Amino acid sequence: MRADLLRFNGAVLRDRAIDAWMKEHAGELGAIAQRWFEVMRKCGDEVRELRHDGYPVACLGDAPFGYVNVFTSHVNVGFFHGAELPDPARLLQGTGKFMRHVKLRPGTAINAAALSRLIDAAYLDIKERVENG
Repeated sequence: MRADLLRFNGAVLRDRAIDAWMKEHAGELGAIAQRWFEVMRKCGDEVRELRHDGYPVACLGDAPFGYVNVFTSHVNVGFFHGAELPDPARLLQGTGKFMRHVKLRPGTAINAAALSRLIDAAYLDIKERVENG
């Protein structure tokens, strides 16, 4: 299922609002969010970022592909087109039409290699969507 691309205005190379958000979310949960957002930032030279609905979002240009958000006891690493991503490790949660997330909790083991592959897949997916419609 392919849909029109969601686009966000205002994405920049490095958003100071995200740096401030990371400082506000110190501690174990913040460290988890920062680690995985850094992975998103390093996906490619075209990655831009912004805060949307109060949380950090990684974009290819103006098309979002991933986000992190801190909750009371966990962090979500989410994907805007997660319903279409390959997930052989079955990390993704959610039942929405498009979005999916991985829930991370301090002290709980995570398959870091599989999550890195999901982030890479989300980036490559949005790149294909932007370039090929």
